[in-house]
Amino acid sequence: MNSDPTKNAQSRNEEASAKQPSPDATSTSSQSLAFPWHWEDTLIAGQKRPLAAASDPDGMLLDACRRQDEGEEGVIDPFWATTWRAASGLDRFLDRVDIFGKRVLEVGCGTGHAGIAAILRGAIVTMTDGVADPLHLVRLSLSRLGLKADVRVFRLGEDHLEGEKFPFILGSDVTYLRELWPALLDSAEEHLADGGEMLLSDPKRVIGNEFREWIQKYPQWVYREESVELDDDPEHPIRIMRLTRRE
Repeated sequence: MNSDPTKNAQSRNEEASAKQPSPDATSTSSQSLAFPWHWEDTLIAGQKRPLAAASDPDGMLLDACRRQDEGEEGVIDPFWATTWRAASGLDRFLDRVDIFGKRVLEVGCGTGHAGIAAILRGAIVTMTDGVADPLHLVRLSLSRLGLKADVRVFRLGEDHLEGEKFPFILGSDVTYLRELWPALLDSAEEHLADGGEMLLSDPKRVIGNEFREWIQKYPQWVYREESVELDDDPEHPIRIMRLTRRE
């Protein structure tokens, strides 16, 4: 019997995801991306693994700000270009819940850290972001790691995954903009399965406190909160917001 739980989870993922659309990682890796990127050794599901990451996230943000100042429309701040501590905290928290064999929707996936962590724990994952650029990095990482997921653009409150329900919805650092909260809630209402749970992480920002107060105004949602310490800075733990529908 294979005693390695990570290998067992990966094998289960490969079997379960065979029915899903697999990412076209070959075409992504063979084309030049619109920004420089590199492989970054990242602690995912307890082991250092290569994760495709943008090489100059600060420069990308400055360029986006410049273009916005010049009046260019449709320019989105590339916050996805950085791997945030909140994703590491959500990764570690997944050890506390049973996601093996469960369908998981990750929203605002960015470089895909949390979604990949879920795959490595045996979940069947749909990884989404509101823009296409980070999804190229996600496909590169999945290909390098030999994993599969359904990867697609999904704009909160606008796009729909017709008829799809998920026992878990994951999101790391997706509560930093107030204007996104109603859209996040709309998407959760539509796609969270009965009895399911939405897990959101943030580094205990003030805006996260405001989100907590805001969401508790909706009586159909039950809010619980936990903390996860990270080795790089145990004095500043990551908040995990656990949201379930009231029965």
